This record gives sequence, structure tokens and C-alpha cells, in this order.
Amino acid sequence: MEYEVSKRMSDIKGSAIREIFKYAQDPEVISLAGGNPAPELFPNEELAQIAYELLMKQPVLSLQYGVTEGYTPLREAVKERIKRVENIGGTNDELIIVSGGQQCIDLATKVLVNEGDVVIVEEPSFIGAMNAFRSFGARLVGVPMDSDGMNIEALEKAIASNSNVKVIYTIPTFQNPMGVTMSLEKRKAVYEIAKKNNLIIIEDNPYGELTFDGTKLPTIKSMDTEGIVVYSGSFSKILAPGLRIGFMCADKSIVQKAVVAKQVSDVHTPMITQLLAYEYLKRYDIDSLIVKMRANYAHKCKTMLDAMEKYFPKDITYTQPGGGLFIWCDLMHGIDTLAISKKAIENKVVYVPGNTFMVDMNKTCSALRLNYSTMSDEKITEGIRRLGVLFNEIV
Repeated sequence: MEYEVSKRMSDIKGSAIREIFKYAQDPEVISLAGGNPAPELFPNEELAQIAYELLMKQPVLSLQYGVTEGYTPLREAVKERIKRVENIGGTNDELIIVSGGQQCIDLATKVLVNEGDVVIVEEPSFIGAMNAFRSFGARLVGVPMDSDGMNIEALEKAIASNSNVKVIYTIPTFQNPMGVTMSLEKRKAVYEIAKKNNLIIIEDNPYGELTFDGTKLPTIKSMDTEGIVVYSGSFSKILAPGLRIGFMCADKSIVQKAVVAKQVSDVHTPMITQLLAYEYLKRYDIDSLIVKMRANYAHKCKTMLDAMEKYFPKDITYTQPGGGLFIWCDLMHGIDTLAISKKAIENKVVYVPGNTFMVDMNKTCSALRLNYSTMSDEKITEGIRRLGVLFNEIV
């Protein structure tokens, strides 16, 4: 029998990153493609002990249904932490535990965006978010990125040139895929533009705590006096992604609708993983773990940048992030990085082609995303050397 796929899903392509993971399973392949945290930093022993105690001493709490809003002690712990760390949480805000930051974006779109509405995104931007918007029939309008975040003049033009604009989606800190950070001036400007035009901002901040030198800019949500910012946070990059613990902090009216939307999606985030996260926060110092992550990623990023300086053609441009997990590299000259990614795979190294992160994924893109968090120093250097050989043949 042939099945007719719904219109909302017929034109949505699967994540190229997930497809690349198939090649990365080959032990001979050096993967510079993923966005995974460094596995050696997982607190697996601590979590194993917590899991054992939970299942032996609190099996009903761990394995039974929970409330959609999330395990109350975890919600309170997260509220306290984001207030302390990010100054987030006003009197009209509420927080819900979700299944990773991706679900926050999905629920926010389901609640706020009608089919045909415009969502303004940074270009390039995170494919998971763009596919969420596409799946609800939104029309994406891209705003080009500068070295300090989205171009404000282009943002204002995009709003003025399009009807039914509902949402601005941004990853202000260590943006995926570029690794750049929006300046404080631009954060204030984006907020004022959204307020003036009655728009919602979805602020996605999975990488904000992974600052190499410990310095941080205020989140846009911390400036929110009007209840127009939906903040998406996650423990995926600072604890363990497999737990799928994220959270949405937004105006109560938005969160209330998100709770109903989540009941339709998955009822609630798994209790066992919520309990693991809560007990870890209660028993251990997650800030100390984050400090280790910062040092680890700062070292690996420098290792990659040093190798790029040594092996890449001199006219290739690339970002030099101050945190996060990614470097954005542009080969320029009209080169199609999707086409040459196949040659890279033959040379046992993989990256993510830049077209994956664009509004129109069918257009040729000369850029690519590199990740430094999962490979050893030796593999990072060797992977960049292999790419350097390939790029020197082409550029």
C-alpha cells in the first residue's frame, strides 16, 4: 500500500547531521560533525549511584506517571538556578520541564504560530528549530549574521517587508552553527524591535554556560519586562544529553498552553530522568562540572584553530568562538561544501555542510560547520589535516 504523507511533513528533510552520524559509526572515521558534549565529562558514576538508589528505594516515584509541568522539586531547583545564574524569572513567568530544548521550541511553535505565519531566523541557524517551524506550516525568513549576531538593519527590513510575522528565533550565545555571540547592544536592539512590533522572541540558550573565560552577557530573557521572550534552556550540554531534560521559562499564559500541548505530545518528561537530574543538582556542584567543561572545550577549540591555521588554505575564513561547541568555516569561491563532503567521507572525515543550516537548503553553500567537543586532540588535528589536503586541492 502507498501512503500519502501529510502536507506539513512532505517537504521537510531529515537532519543531515543525523545522516552523517551513520558514517561516524565507522571507527576509522573522524567526526567533526556532531554537536555532542564530550563523553569523558559525563558524571556517569554519580548518576549510576543515584539511579540505583532511586530504583531500589523509590521505584514507584521513579517509574510511575508524573505531572505534565514536571517534577516539582526539579522545577523549583531549576527556577532557583536560572535566577541565580541568568537573572531569569519574573513575577509573571512560569517554568515547565520539557524533553530537551528541542521540545521547548516545538511546543512554543505549536502554541504561538499559525500556518502561514512568518518566523524570522538567523541565517544560518539550527536545523532542529527550523524544521519545527516548518512542520507547523510557518514561513521562514532569514536574517544574515554578522560577527556579533544578526544584522539589525536586515532584521528591521525583514519585519517591514513581511506580513504575519509572529516570532524572532535567536541563539544569541555561541550560536549554532557559527559559534558567534550577539553583542549586548544587539540584544537590547532585538528586544526593543520585538516589543515595538508585538513579536515573540524565542531565545534558545543551550551553550550559554560553556564560556571559555567565564564571562557572560545578559540573556535577552533577563531584560524581558513585557513577557515577550520564551526562554529555552537545557541540561543536555552541561549534564548529559541522553537525560533529555530541558525547560521553558515564559509568561504564565504561554506556559499554561504549552502544558496542554505537551500533554498531547508525550504527557510528561520521563520521571526517572527528571529525578536523576534533580538528585544530581541536590547532591553535587554542577557549577564545578561546568568549569571542567569550559576548560576542556577551550583546549579543544584551540587545538582545532591551531590545526586550521597550519593546514587550511590561507584565504579560508572561520570564526574564533569564545565558547560553545562550533566553528563556522567558509571556503568561499562558490564552492559547494555539500558536494565535497562526499570526498571528505572517502578520506574518513566528516563535517556538516552549510546548506543544512539555511532557509533554502537547496542553494549551494560554501560554508561548513566543524565541532571540536567529542574528538581527542590527535583526532582533531588529523581530521583538520585531512580536510586541509582536500581543501587545498579545491580552493
